Amino acid sequence: MTAKNPTHPSASIRIGLAETGWSVNQFAGKLGLSPAAAAQLLNGQCSISPAIARALERIGWSDAEFWLRRQANYDLAQARREPQTAPHPIPPA
Repeated sequence: MTAKNPTHPSASIRIGLAETGWSVNQFAGKLGLSPAAAAQLLNGQCSISPAIARALERIGWSDAEFWLRRQANYDLAQARREPQTAPHPIPPA
């Protein structure tokens, strides 16, 4: 079962960044991101993509699947907060 109101995965990333003592620029360099993109990630202004999940895995911050699950749980919780509308029918193939 997942949490009803999970935090954005960036909250965990900010904690990790504080524990390492890295600056945003150092973090960006380790992930192969621009400082602006790293700041967006740290501020929860973007989702964790598979590429970012793999970069976090590469620096030893858990595995990519962990990050993608966290993002999916967050996204689903956000969708559940929105008013429910009728789903769009799937067009025939």
